[in-house]
Amino acid sequence: MKAVGYQVSLPASDEQALLDINLPDPIASGHDILVRVQAVSVNPVDTKIRTRAQPEQGQYKVLGWDAAGEVVAVGENVSLFKPGDKVFYAGSLTRAGSNSELQLVDERIAAIMPDNLSYAEAAALPLTAITAWEILFDRLELQQPSLKYPRPVLLIVGAAGGVGSILVQLARQLTTATVIATASREESKQWVTELGAHYVLDHSKPMPEQLKALDLTHVTHVASLTHTDQHYAELVTMLAPQGKLALIDDPVGGLDIMPLKQKSISLHWEFMFTRSMFGTADMQQQHHLLTDLSRLIQQGQIKTTLKQVSGAINAANLRQAHLQIEAGNAIGKIVLAGWE
Repeated sequence: MKAVGYQVSLPASDEQALLDINLPDPIASGHDILVRVQAVSVNPVDTKIRTRAQPEQGQYKVLGWDAAGEVVAVGENVSLFKPGDKVFYAGSLTRAGSNSELQLVDERIAAIMPDNLSYAEAAALPLTAITAWEILFDRLELQQPSLKYPRPVLLIVGAAGGVGSILVQLARQLTTATVIATASREESKQWVTELGAHYVLDHSKPMPEQLKALDLTHVTHVASLTHTDQHYAELVTMLAPQGKLALIDDPVGGLDIMPLKQKSISLHWEFMFTRSMFGTADMQQQHHLLTDLSRLIQQGQIKTTLKQVSGAINAANLRQAHLQIEAGNAIGKIVLAGWE
């Protein structure tokens, strides 16, 4: 099968950073489904692993943790899918990625893709949607009514990116929270407003003053998706007593949690690969939430966050997509579709 992989960690600008290769076809067994990959999207995790994870000598590492395609074979224990099903999923960090014509994925973390989306539109969604869903409902627990938060106010830092683009929509459609997004460019401000944000703050300027200008004294929940270390002091200031802070990035130098104590602010990490990485008892929750997402999309409540299709799935196009992700100014998702 065709695939894209690497043997040496190099800058994305280097032609050897990602290579077009051929690998043996995998075989489905157990709970695995074998998917013929039709489209993939690129995420920051792809670029981080490319620069940090050196494959074993003589081996290729295949990246990619967002895909849509068709099931071509199933393992003996599979009960959720059959050959011919069109699926979407984010996969597992512990296995070969989706930048290959054929990929094995555990059925418990995949779902039938929305029938009103193309493969490219569907591939833009799984990793970011799972992350956003788990932030809202598993970490911030916004679905649970609480006397502490009669009128929840959710602040989403870096809302125009992949995770933020779906998080804004889910929060607006599935919770009663007032949704405040942050964005610093006019095109990103317009994007998050179109997705449903009630208000937009400019995170390149002091945010507490902007919050007060909205006649709001505090926010009850924060989803910090990027540059948490730069905004941390402001977030603690803006959070209400007993508020919740969730983050997904890697703050430079770590975080000093002591400023959270006086307000009893709880800190939550979200890493959507935890369930698949550790084979948790509730791993199939990712199948269920993707199934719910598919229903919401088919009903028109949520839309794909695809912003750019960058050609076929090959090394040259993936290197270019990695460069765009590393530049840090992407809006929505970058997708590659089809094989040459």
